[in-house]
Amino acid sequence: MDTIAKIREKARLQLKTIVLPEYDDPRIVEAAKIIGKEGIAKVLLLTPDKINLEDKERYIQEFYQMRKHKGLDIDTARKMFDSPLYYAAMMTREAKADSFVAGASHTTPDVARAAIRCLGVDERISIASSCFIMVVPNCPYGEDGTFVFADCGVVPDPNPRQLACIALAAAELARKVLDFIPRIAMLSYSTKGSAKGKSIEKITQSLVLLKEMAPTLIVDGELQVDAAIVPEVAKIKYPNSPLGGRANVLIFPNLEAGNISYKLVQRLSNARALGPLLLGLHKPASDLSRGCSVEDVVDCVAVTTIRAQ
Repeated sequence: MDTIAKIREKARLQLKTIVLPEYDDPRIVEAAKIIGKEGIAKVLLLTPDKINLEDKERYIQEFYQMRKHKGLDIDTARKMFDSPLYYAAMMTREAKADSFVAGASHTTPDVARAAIRCLGVDERISIASSCFIMVVPNCPYGEDGTFVFADCGVVPDPNPRQLACIALAAAELARKVLDFIPRIAMLSYSTKGSAKGKSIEKITQSLVLLKEMAPTLIVDGELQVDAAIVPEVAKIKYPNSPLGGRANVLIFPNLEAGNISYKLVQRLSNARALGPLLLGLHKPASDLSRGCSVEDVVDCVAVTTIRAQ
């Protein structure tokens, strides 16, 4: 059974309610039908008739109380709830739904802000970030062609501690959703001192912090990507690495590297890219690329269902 089939099957084991607020996007409408037909989740397509006006007013007031110390006024809060995105996020906060998935017609910053503001950041992780599950066909690397890439959507230039927290959150998702032991590579243009630079110093510091946070994780860095995922190259460039060229969780030094890399892999190898899956929040939520397909929506909902189980 391939990775996508395994994800859908695992989602069916314990159905969760997932809200889709972008009710007027035809891809979302078609995906909702497939999700229901295949029994992947209890999907709620948030059409205007599904919005309870009393709940909406209560959500507005609650959101205002949560954010007024940030300078939010009540009129601005009301305008934000003109979009069903914030209603879906507050439903998730209140546990009227288990999660929400959006992004087909909203930007990643819009979806991420709604999730962060309404769901809150997990104090243990301390930063919201994102990852993609990448499924590369006919690929011998990673976990039979499956990888987790992070961060590819939220944090522009993480500091060492943030980078360590991103790696920890991505590893936890790999374990929960994909059922594999995470082998984490902190990626760079350098392999163990083959070059110098501030970026490399950041990565080496983050590696130390990550090992302090989770001593049992299999992790190494700084590594060039070929030394991280190709065993033959790893033997030449760094034979003592605990990864042995078999990394399946790739942590990028900044958002530029992560975003460019996932799109290149997706387009050049016809890979499936599920996400951005938002990490580090009190409850799971997922973004979608605005270029997503119907199948992308279905599979992102399946992943989000597993995370909510």
